[in-house]
Amino acid sequence: MSKTALLQSYAQVLQTQNLQSAIAVPQNKTHLKGLVGSSLSFVISNVFNQSEKPFLIVFNDKEEAAFYLNDLEQLCGEKEVFFYPGSYRRPYQIEETDNANVLLRAEVLNRINSRKKPAIIVTYPDALFEKVVTRKELERNTLKIAVNDKLSIDFVNEVLFEYQFKRVDFVTEPGEFSVRGGIVDVFSFSNDEPYRIEFFGDEVDSIRTFDVETQLSIEQIKKINIIPNVENKFLDEQRESFLKYIAQKTVIFFKNADLCFSRIDDFFTKAEEAFKTLSSTLKHAAPNELFCNSELLKRQILDFNLVEFGTVSFFKNNVIASPDSYREKQSVSMDEITTSLPIAIGTPRNDEIIFNTAPQPTFNKQFNLLIEDLNNHYNNGFTNYIACVSEQQAKRFHDIFDDSHLEVKPYKTIVLSLHQGFVDQDQKMVCYTDHQIFERYHKFHLKNGYAKKQAITLKELTNLALGDYVTHIDHGIGRFGGLQKIDVEGKKQEAIKLVYGERDILYLSIHSLHKITKFNGKDGKPPKIYKLGSNAWKVLKQKTKTRAKEIAFNLIQLYAKRKTEKGYQYHPDSYMQLELESSFIYEDTPDQITATADIKADMESERPMDRLVCGDVGFGKTEVAIRAAFKAVDNGKQVAVLVPTTILAYQHSRTFKERLIDFPVTVDYLNRFRTTKERRETLENLEAGKVDIIIGTHQLVSQQVKFKDLGLLIVDEEQKFGVAVKEKLKTIKENVDVLTLTATPIPRTLQFSLMAARDLSVINTPPPNRYPIESHVIRFNEETIRDAVSYEIERGGQIFFIHNRIENIKEVAGMIQRLVPDAKIGIGHGQLDGKKLEQLMLAFMNGEFDVLVSTTIVESGLDVPNANTIFINNANNFGLSDLHQMRGRVGRSNKKAFCYFITPEYSAMTDDARKRITALEQFTELGSGFNIAMKDLEIRGAGDLLGGEQSGFINDIGFETYQKILNEAIEELKENEFKDLYRKDDDDEKEYVKDITIDTDFELLFPDDYVNSITERLNLYTQLNNIKTEEELKAFESQLQDRFGALPVQVVDLFNSVRIKWIASKIGFEKIVMKQGKFIGYFINDQQSNFYQSKYFTKVLQFIQNNPNAYKMKEKQTRSGLRLLLTIESIKSVKQVLTKLQPIVA
Repeated sequence: MSKTALLQSYAQVLQTQNLQSAIAVPQNKTHLKGLVGSSLSFVISNVFNQSEKPFLIVFNDKEEAAFYLNDLEQLCGEKEVFFYPGSYRRPYQIEETDNANVLLRAEVLNRINSRKKPAIIVTYPDALFEKVVTRKELERNTLKIAVNDKLSIDFVNEVLFEYQFKRVDFVTEPGEFSVRGGIVDVFSFSNDEPYRIEFFGDEVDSIRTFDVETQLSIEQIKKINIIPNVENKFLDEQRESFLKYIAQKTVIFFKNADLCFSRIDDFFTKAEEAFKTLSSTLKHAAPNELFCNSELLKRQILDFNLVEFGTVSFFKNNVIASPDSYREKQSVSMDEITTSLPIAIGTPRNDEIIFNTAPQPTFNKQFNLLIEDLNNHYNNGFTNYIACVSEQQAKRFHDIFDDSHLEVKPYKTIVLSLHQGFVDQDQKMVCYTDHQIFERYHKFHLKNGYAKKQAITLKELTNLALGDYVTHIDHGIGRFGGLQKIDVEGKKQEAIKLVYGERDILYLSIHSLHKITKFNGKDGKPPKIYKLGSNAWKVLKQKTKTRAKEIAFNLIQLYAKRKTEKGYQYHPDSYMQLELESSFIYEDTPDQITATADIKADMESERPMDRLVCGDVGFGKTEVAIRAAFKAVDNGKQVAVLVPTTILAYQHSRTFKERLIDFPVTVDYLNRFRTTKERRETLENLEAGKVDIIIGTHQLVSQQVKFKDLGLLIVDEEQKFGVAVKEKLKTIKENVDVLTLTATPIPRTLQFSLMAARDLSVINTPPPNRYPIESHVIRFNEETIRDAVSYEIERGGQIFFIHNRIENIKEVAGMIQRLVPDAKIGIGHGQLDGKKLEQLMLAFMNGEFDVLVSTTIVESGLDVPNANTIFINNANNFGLSDLHQMRGRVGRSNKKAFCYFITPEYSAMTDDARKRITALEQFTELGSGFNIAMKDLEIRGAGDLLGGEQSGFINDIGFETYQKILNEAIEELKENEFKDLYRKDDDDEKEYVKDITIDTDFELLFPDDYVNSITERLNLYTQLNNIKTEEELKAFESQLQDRFGALPVQVVDLFNSVRIKWIASKIGFEKIVMKQGKFIGYFINDQQSNFYQSKYFTKVLQFIQNNPNAYKMKEKQTRSGLRLLLTIESIKSVKQVLTKLQPIVA
């Protein structure tokens, strides 16, 4: 069933046709009544498609506007609907301009100016309050470029500088441009994607949009407009109201004009107050030059055709113009406007058009009521529609209706995300939305041209800069000296320069980039640098490997044991499971859906589950865990949930109980809040099987806790547990399913997931309508604290104030009390008595006081949706993951949240602390927990995170190298000690050559004039090094052409050399020399290698015997003993080598 049928049914309605004719009359005023929820969207999109006029729709606030924007985007197509937001958070706070909004505003102005066909513009009072540049001004400052235009790159360059665009290497945000050869990339303010303009001489050859993150093209376009930042650039020019800017024939729709005007007057008074406090030394534009007041707007609105769709009509009751002006309108013949109310001649015309719709009723998730309602409507001749977000949701309805065993009269599902359902009495039509039936939170989407920036900052973390320490797996730690051109037999080669002790220099071929990694050791202490070729590094590496082997050995043994054990095989989902999942109040994010599916598949297989779910603070990991727990209980098993802190145990028991309230499940918890008697009872019930889900701190692993039939163990906030507790858990039972949840995984956990000893699910998508948390780093300043606390209390929220010293925590609370006398304040810390602490937390959750001053006891897991501001005092003393966890305590609802890190001056902090705080400022986006974990490793090295014994080694050799060595150790164990467990299905998979060196006098590199940024060249070499298949190489090739233009010869050769490496490893070469027209391949050095017994080698021998003229094989005495070589004479190009080698492995 498609949405067109619904749209068409509205097109034929008399009221819609009346509205159609009403807006055809210039300066007409109409009042639309009785449209509820998304029925308004249907009517507006119908009228818009029929008329040739632009529409401006003004809603009461941003959220409402955004919901209707999404409705209209789906009904009219995204290209026809625009969002016009306000650009400030507060007037005159220019630095607080919201960049994403500036972009959206410019897009609207550009669309109106470009005279394309009319569009719908959705807006709200805050946006109309700001004046905009005049049309003439914008026209004068727009650079128009079309394919085949005659233009020189220099001219474009000059114009962009004049528009105050910034020239950069790679374009990542609006207002930037870059020039590479014949390609200009530019991010205009009028589009949410940047443009790539390719020139052929002085002619524009092609224009395409590209993606900031991948820097790859998206689609071709014919012509573009490049606009500077309309909010800043023209601050000194004349501005006008947005209503002056839009076309005269625009139809304006108002939800509530009265409210809109009073809001605008409010803003204006605030702007005037702000203006008075500004410093007089700088010249600032007066409020009336930058902003509109309601008088101005009221006058201007009268020139337009106006439709009000709220309950009351403002313009009907307030006739602002003189009656004469209406007389002219009387000359319109009566037939032209069919009104729904007779109006006495001579009075001003105000057409009322009345619809008869009612909002969707609530069913409190009771599907029998829903079915009854649908059946009643059907019997009364109504058509029933259910609008679902996805096909999957539609299927859910069918399943639930089938399971209910009740008779369900015909209904239709349509895949359409509407924000509010309705019942239309005249049309005899019911349109319900799935999210209202399931009482889930519905989200809106707004375009954000800045969102991609984050992916790029992450890349920058791993970039090498001059002087960085790097670890070379064979030679130890040196300093990175950049890329350097070296001369090989008169040909240029590019190499990486590493500087070792006593000024030793090592040049590393770009083909061996994988051998070096950035050194991440302990707190900024420089590592020890040895002389090249000294024995110290070898010894250290060997020691580490032995140690790593022991650790890996124990772990593999455990996993091996688990692999061979048979676990309990759970049954497929029951209808109760479906009902539980449908009743989740938020919409499942795509990652949540896949994580849930993976967990269920694991539970339904007979191997015990061992899965790690990484998801950021507040991303719905708990929901995934509840579903898994319920599945276990549904199958008659018990579930243990292990949490790190007393408070979290309590919090989870509340969450689990609330979520499972409608189901026959008993949930209990163990922590230091419970009295001895309560504990004893709980333990007895647990053993008797009366408790289904037990939640507790590490008391759960003690001897006295006995289960009747434990089926699933859930470990939450895994990063908080010591190694000992985890090892103990593993021994509880080899065949229990284990599910681990964490926001910032510790390396060891990640390590073993990456090593495939356990499975990994990552939840990356934030829940609907969570805003990123706005983070500020501030000095300790009473004024800032006072303002933020009062602001939060004013909007009805609560505040956390983290202060980690018990001795003076009361003074801090006193200070806040002094600053904000009417705030209610509570103090919490770990030394309080268990019961007291519990009461305090409960009181805070229930909103009995406003500010909780506490130590980091809240850090893991206290959930207070109403708390949306957090202060962290002396933030420089905390670790990254702690800060991130604490920041995640706020912003758990759909309100904007604020986080203030209070730190001393930057100069007074340690290097590390500085890095940590900047990392947090960078990663305010939701879902950055994973990145933060990675960054954390970089800052403090992987030190003691891996349990006591390993840490020493990591500080000496750097984390990534430790990982490499650990992986090598694991590989060796798999090949020797655990051969049977990891038996390869056949011999084909075996890799005999791990690493190949290439020595050549061909030029294999990215030339400077092709890629001029050194960091980017290094990045490209690294990417190339990681490519393993022909498809990936082909894709990489086309990406380069897209970004930098046609490939030069050197790059083509470089790509072929990569192909040669792949073939060489199959043939069994460890080293390749291509010099002076001759190719030499050195076979594996180790005479005892299994390779010489393998079918590969036999194949190579046969081929060479069949082609003795072209290929020569011989043994040669070298320093390290006899070597077997293969030589090919008269080689002129890299391509030729490739064609010679291919048949050997064919």
